[in-house]
Amino acid sequence: MGTWKLWRRGLIGGAAGAAAAGLAGGGPAPPQAFAQYAAPPTAAPAARKGLECIVLGTKGGPRVGPGRSNPGYVFLVDGAPYLVDCGPRVTGQLVAAGIPLQSIRKIFITHHHNDHNIEYGNVVDLAWTNGLDRPIESYGPPPLRRMTELFWELNERDISIRMADEGRPDPRAFLKPTELERPGVVYEDDKLRVTAALVNHPPIEPAFAFRFDAAGRSIVFSGDTTADDCLIALARDADVLIHEVIYVPGIDAIVSSLPNAATLREHLIASHTPTYDVGRVAKEARVKKLVLTHLVPGDNPRIPAEAWTDEPRRAFNGEVVLGQDLMRL
Repeated sequence: MGTWKLWRRGLIGGAAGAAAAGLAGGGPAPPQAFAQYAAPPTAAPAARKGLECIVLGTKGGPRVGPGRSNPGYVFLVDGAPYLVDCGPRVTGQLVAAGIPLQSIRKIFITHHHNDHNIEYGNVVDLAWTNGLDRPIESYGPPPLRRMTELFWELNERDISIRMADEGRPDPRAFLKPTELERPGVVYEDDKLRVTAALVNHPPIEPAFAFRFDAAGRSIVFSGDTTADDCLIALARDADVLIHEVIYVPGIDAIVSSLPNAATLREHLIASHTPTYDVGRVAKEARVKKLVLTHLVPGDNPRIPAEAWTDEPRRAFNGEVVLGQDLMRL
């Protein structure tokens, strides 16, 4: 038997043993326990007319594991993709959603926590190696320009090799950052208007929410925020509000598992929107549909769906939806 077969047998056996240990008690839930939280992978989306959003990831925070993916949203305008936030795994989730990386038109970053920006450069770099031949504009808070420069510096070795060896163009010409510091319209063309609002996500300043208006439809993404009057104004009469949420009774389990984050609980409470507040935001904004996302904790399959939706439904008479990865809105 070859070395490869021996290694593969050991890997499979070890994985099976680990899964059995998790089921026996005490250990983490097996990956299949999370299957209910993801819509099935899709083929390339048909070029529908109008405005849609595919939710790439619904778990808040930078912890990576089985189940829900971390933050990312792709807005489609007549089939053309505009990416909002670039959390861990967002590149793979774009592929799972059927979005060719090289087709991305613009990138919008709400704020600079790594669960929202860590794959910012990777998306464009991998779009380049997948055939990108035109610039992608990016919009986000400072220091977006410096982050862009440092990303290309980090990858200079690979870039120079591929340019010389494979005859590729210089990708550094393909990412054009614009820094946002104030609210208002941040992008507009003949089909789409994107408007930003400053939201409350201490200690991060500035942090933004974005509203997409196209073809007579409007979808708002809250970014990370507390229940915020500026967001309510931005979302007024929108068709869909995609809003972050935390389930406060589940926070202590996260905190106890991270001994290197002594003040994490205080941050989560002070800078996010609990289930008992998010319905009020949707009601005051008079939106038609509320979609709950950026779930914290989003990696505990033992929390039932009702724990996320019951309190928002008591405050908001419109449709309340618990977000799922690869959900299409």
